[in-house]
Amino acid sequence: MQLQQLRYFLAVAETRHFTRAAEAAHVAQPSLSQQIRALERELGAELFHRTRGNIALTDAGDALLPLARRILADTESARLAVQETVQLRRGRVRLGAPPSLCTSLVPDVLRVFRDRHPGVALMVREGGSRDLVRSLAAGELDLALIITPPSGEAAPALEVTELLHEELVLVSAGERARRKARVADLRDRPLVMFREGYDLREATLAACRAAGFEPEFAVEGGEMDAVLGFVRAGLGPAVLPGMVAARSGLAVTPFAGPGLGRTIAVAHGHEVPLTRAAAALRGTLLTHLRDGAGAGALPPGTRLLLS
Repeated sequence: MQLQQLRYFLAVAETRHFTRAAEAAHVAQPSLSQQIRALERELGAELFHRTRGNIALTDAGDALLPLARRILADTESARLAVQETVQLRRGRVRLGAPPSLCTSLVPDVLRVFRDRHPGVALMVREGGSRDLVRSLAAGELDLALIITPPSGEAAPALEVTELLHEELVLVSAGERARRKARVADLRDRPLVMFREGYDLREATLAACRAAGFEPEFAVEGGEMDAVLGFVRAGLGPAVLPGMVAARSGLAVTPFAGPGLGRTIAVAHGHEVPLTRAAAALRGTLLTHLRDGAGAGALPPGTRLLLS
């Protein structure tokens, strides 16, 4: 059974005339009649009573008519849905990002993308980079912003593009920010520390251990909003990304060279092609960063890594 045969059947059923049906379908009348016969052979039943000057549906034709209309309507709906998706009037993007980027870079990029493609649904999942990499590998995300490990080795199943190098800074409340801080200065200062699984926790612990000490915690286990609240309450300082610190309203102290930093990248599955909507979001992200760098508008302490 072919869709074209159903279209010809529907034309005859509506006009009750083979010649007029052929004209409406823009096909020669013998070809239309031949296709109707082929459909009848496929179904094993005649669909029309054929008498001179009178074409009527058989019981089999009556049974097929509503089904044919539904099939052809669903086919047209499918065609329109695919067309709208290709033209980015519809679609979906599942984006993953660490909480620190969800409060800094991600909102600006999503605003630009949403303005251009209001019909595309956006779903954002917050998580640590390791969790996001696993979600990408499982097909649960289309794209993810991740923090690359210090070794620079990414998961082999991912296509990874490094975007930015971002400085980490020390934020505190109720005190005048010093010119520069050293990691060693944190030895006797209890810190507000993120929960396990945060890339920032791992980066801070690694820096302190490289300086020869294990840091003390004033409070630990918080998410980004909680950590900022604890610092504002005066419980202790915290190590934060520069983009978050710049919006926090807290006193910001950069670290003396070589300083602390992290590399932000965008990743997607290597073997699974990006959907058109996901590719458009990735393109919006890259353009946003390049335009910002060209205009000198990147946040302080960030450096573009894109060529």
